[in-house]
Amino acid sequence: MKLWGGRFAKNTAALVDEFNASISFDQKLYKHDIIGSIAHAKMLKKSNIITEEEGKEIIEGLENILKDIEEGKVEFQISYEDIHMNIEKLLIDQIGEVGKKLHTARSRNDQVAVDIRLYLRDQINRICEKIKNLLNTLIALSEKHINTIMPGYTHLQRAQPITLGYHLMAYFQMFKRDYLRLKDCYKRVNMMPLGAGALAGTTYETDREFLREELDFFGICENSLDAVSDRDFVIEFISDASMMMMHLSRFCEELIIFNSAEFNFVEMDDAYSTGSSIMPQKKNPDVAELIRGKTGRVYGNLFNLLTIMKALPLAYNKDMQEDKPPLFDTVENVSICLEIFDEMIKTMKIRKDNMKKATKEGFMNATDVADYLVKKGLAFRSAHEVVGKMVLYCVQNNKTMEDLSLEEFKDFSSVFTEDILETIKIENCIVSKKSQGSTAKQHVEKMIREGKRMIEVLD
Repeated sequence: MKLWGGRFAKNTAALVDEFNASISFDQKLYKHDIIGSIAHAKMLKKSNIITEEEGKEIIEGLENILKDIEEGKVEFQISYEDIHMNIEKLLIDQIGEVGKKLHTARSRNDQVAVDIRLYLRDQINRICEKIKNLLNTLIALSEKHINTIMPGYTHLQRAQPITLGYHLMAYFQMFKRDYLRLKDCYKRVNMMPLGAGALAGTTYETDREFLREELDFFGICENSLDAVSDRDFVIEFISDASMMMMHLSRFCEELIIFNSAEFNFVEMDDAYSTGSSIMPQKKNPDVAELIRGKTGRVYGNLFNLLTIMKALPLAYNKDMQEDKPPLFDTVENVSICLEIFDEMIKTMKIRKDNMKKATKEGFMNATDVADYLVKKGLAFRSAHEVVGKMVLYCVQNNKTMEDLSLEEFKDFSSVFTEDILETIKIENCIVSKKSQGSTAKQHVEKMIREGKRMIEVLD
């Protein structure tokens, strides 16, 4: 008989048992369920709802079950639906009638809510450590390539010369925000719903503050109805994870492009590439492509859960059982993507010569020529027009700006003097940037210093 079966005159159909059960996926919560149950048993004992001896027996029984699960001695049963009922049944089988007292002053509604929060706060900390590793990698690569010149792009068209170190530090900022977002999300995850009961609280003199301290939560969910029906914290986590995956995907997209023969800026290490089943010459950036693909999967998890929750009346509904697959899938995919991406960029080969060579085409110093004219007294829009005509002239005559003689410059404006020939050098276009946050070496060095300081204080 089901542990809740007293009201029923017949057993549920076998198909319903299978359809209703969540043990196939929520068994992942076994440790957190037992931790929450031990805390609950301690609270029942402290509040004199069960005796000292009963509390001791229950706690020892739960600890033994945890040990047995971790040693692979337990096979969960689909007939007991979920991880909560499976563990309770194991406890009753082990210690007898006393085990039935564990669920006093508790519902599966607040039980599952506390399990998910315990699980998710652990996972946020683990994911944040992986982000921190990636931030350190980006710092190291930026330092190494602070003088590596490459094209900067808009519309995927060559725009202005920058350095690879500067480019990488742009991604540092993105992942820094991802870290901070998850740490902020943690504050809302780490609120305790246990003790809310099914939805209305309980008639027992329980001690929720004791439970909060025992389980190390920041605070207590104030409204029991909200406590058991809230999954905002899961949605917020998957939303933050989606944004982080978007950043990984953008980075991967660039690496895939840069890895192509047309660009040839980087080469993925053999350990992070795969071959073709038919074309022997192929070396494909499949790891980067898979991360890009898994981004859509995480987005799907977000919309999955938003759709599940969008029309649910208060409080708990069985629909909410479906919160765990998208959560677990997001955690697993974000974790592996961060880890493998970090290793992939550590090992990829940077083709510095090709990057620098690419800056020689596309008139990437045109903006600097316009700025030169402005500094000589020409209005910016007039300077823009002059340089536009110069670019057209170069295109028609198959020349670059560097190919032009001083006389040719003067044909377009009498303002030009001999110093323009130094101004248009790609290296000088980078060095000349004065504004804070620009690609000039001193500003990238400052970004790196501040990045290192930021990482040191991350908790």
